[in-house]
Amino acid sequence: MPTVLPGRALAAAATATAAALLATALGVHTATAAATAAATTAASTAATTDKVLVIGLDGVVLDRVKAAHAPNLNGMMAQGLTARSTLYASPMAATSSGPGWSTIATGVWPDKHGVKDNSFTGKNYGAYPDFLTRIENAKPSLNTYAAADWEPITSTDQNGPIFSAKVDKRLSLKGDRDGYGSEDPKTAAAAAAELRDQNPDAAFVYLGQIDSAGHSYGAASQQYLDAISRVDTLVGQLLTAVAARPTYAQENWKILVTTDHGHTDAGGHGGSTIQERGTFVIAKGAGIPAGSVRSDVKLVDVAATALSHVGVAAGSAIDGIALDAPDDNDAFDTLRPALQGRVDETGIPAGVKGFTHTPPAGWSVDNSRMGAGGVAEWAGWAFATDEFWSQSQRDQWRELNVRSRDVFAVADSDEWDDKSHTGSYDSTLITPAWPVTGGTTRTLTYRTHYRHEAGQTAQVLVSYNGGTPTVVKDYTADAVAKAESLTLQVPAGATDVRVRFRYTGSNNWFWTLDNVHLN
Repeated sequence: MPTVLPGRALAAAATATAAALLATALGVHTATAAATAAATTAASTAATTDKVLVIGLDGVVLDRVKAAHAPNLNGMMAQGLTARSTLYASPMAATSSGPGWSTIATGVWPDKHGVKDNSFTGKNYGAYPDFLTRIENAKPSLNTYAAADWEPITSTDQNGPIFSAKVDKRLSLKGDRDGYGSEDPKTAAAAAAELRDQNPDAAFVYLGQIDSAGHSYGAASQQYLDAISRVDTLVGQLLTAVAARPTYAQENWKILVTTDHGHTDAGGHGGSTIQERGTFVIAKGAGIPAGSVRSDVKLVDVAATALSHVGVAAGSAIDGIALDAPDDNDAFDTLRPALQGRVDETGIPAGVKGFTHTPPAGWSVDNSRMGAGGVAEWAGWAFATDEFWSQSQRDQWRELNVRSRDVFAVADSDEWDDKSHTGSYDSTLITPAWPVTGGTTRTLTYRTHYRHEAGQTAQVLVSYNGGTPTVVKDYTADAVAKAESLTLQVPAGATDVRVRFRYTGSNNWFWTLDNVHLN
């Protein structure tokens, strides 16, 4: 059984022997299994030099990897972490390669890096550079490497390059012109030689033929599975090259595999279906438990993890969080075991368990002013996942809630109104009573996604020692995927504070909250 990790908590890594046996049992090539064993041994003993490899596979559907003959990728999942996630959709950005690889490389969402489609119009790499460039800027003594056969990633004469000219060494082949079936093996061979024989500290390698198969034949096709199998062999070459390094025993490698977007069964992407928005991160290395599964990882975390692993602090400059960062103690994420399937919604697949009305311990929901009836899932504040909530109705900006993770709170008068009801939507989410000291200043932080329309209200109120709630924030305009920070002046004599989030409306829009903390 996989180890399902709550929040960002990490358990102890598997031993080298267990990893090798597990890899062999899953059919991983002997060289790769041996490399895995050596990797774990090196990381757990005398490793002194931290190095990172990110492998980017274009247009890959995780469930199809699991169905394909892909011993190296499936072996990595058995040996490390598997984390599904979902992307934005328009108008933030299309589910296409330009925004996807820009998000992975920069560690920020499209509203920052500026790339909304494959035209790269509005790119803002100067303010938000790729992670290899950040490494060069912070630690120029480290060696960086990037190889790709989709030209915008590394070629200076294309719409990018996503990875800048500051990267020490770059390989750029022409997959669109010459075919990814022929150029992927060249990319992998060159990158394997670099990884084995040279001294890269941080590397990115891209392979594109799976996406081509998706466009030509669809993700449900045998041809798509065959492309995954071919690319899996190339991934194995890269893993074997790392393990064959002469100095490998003194190195601590973290290896991540990710994708920029998904594909529909019939083929294609760019839209807002959950198939097109589906992405993943697979990772192995010291501190990552074998067979672990997480639901709070995002594509922006790839860059954050790479930077953290080689000792480059990114801080608030990027949206990502390193995989080994401390747990954020988000109360809403504790609700995942309580999530249930749909009740009234018809657009959400029946097997998706993604909502509950039960609040976390210490929290409460006041529905005393709430109308009766309406769509059951959204009758007052609910707690849901992106996969569940965004499928309730596509293309109304629900997909733009990129800065929430895992389970978040939702007030949605638009969806609630889709079934007959009396009265209007009026629900208040209430925090526990948090201890405070009178005369001090505290900071309330949270992630929010709010779409405004006349006739609805969204207010943040605070009350001290059970007193009358006072409004400290009143939303009167859109707040799209935003991190909020409100300063609270604690009055003299106060010993506790409660925060209330009240939303009212009638067939208006919605409000989400996540990671609410008093600091």
